[in-house]
Amino acid sequence: MPPTSPLARIDRFDDPRLVHVAELVLDRPEALNAISTPMSTAIADATTELARDESVRCVVLSSAHARAFCVGADLKERNSFSDADLMAQRPLARSAYGGVLALPVPAIAAVDGFALGGGFELALSCDIIIAGEAALVGLPEVGVGVIPGGGGTQLLVRRVGWSKAATVIFSAAKLTAAKALELGALDERVPAGSARQRALALAATIAANSPVGLRNAKKAMRLGADVDLSAGLEIEDGCWRATAFSGDRREGVAAFAEKRTPQWPGR
Repeated sequence: MPPTSPLARIDRFDDPRLVHVAELVLDRPEALNAISTPMSTAIADATTELARDESVRCVVLSSAHARAFCVGADLKERNSFSDADLMAQRPLARSAYGGVLALPVPAIAAVDGFALGGGFELALSCDIIIAGEAALVGLPEVGVGVIPGGGGTQLLVRRVGWSKAATVIFSAAKLTAAKALELGALDERVPAGSARQRALALAATIAANSPVGLRNAKKAMRLGADVDLSAGLEIEDGCWRATAFSGDRREGVAAFAEKRTPQWPGR
């Protein structure tokens, strides 16, 4: 498999607590990680690689630069686009955002600095968002004549409810971390500059658990989120069965009975 692009690289860790954690690092400093066509491709390729790696139990999405997590679409690039160019780019952009959303393991966004437009949508595509107190987030697309197109109109509504999402999107507001946390658009606010550290600590805690359990719990939650309760319980039952008859369940029960740390087979 070819190495991931430096625009969106995958970092791994020697620390035994993080051996099953992968960090997807956005690294385009000259543009504050603005999502250009090559950046979209890099993110999509990296998430494809992560989804295939069965050793990964948790992903942290971060930036290599303190000033910005990601400022969204590269409008300088798009300023030169024809309508045909914009349409040609669209599938690549959807692959990038969709790749983060479709990660089969828990994903944590570590946000410091700006996370605007498509940058905030990348964070919303994760399961958990941790932000430094100096972070600034929002979906300002209507202010430049478009709408959120990386999942923002759907994901923010699901996080905070219709009226709160409508206020944020229709006003093109930029929110402080404190305000975003109050609305429910973030999950945790930490001191400025420490979002990545906190995200990795949480990822280590998550990654200590059963890989089969983590994947099936996320699958049940994601598939069940937008169906009625009866259908959701059927989805949960299928995921429970896939977990309950796994090697991980047998190892987990044995380790509990023997008062030792589980050695997960991951199957």
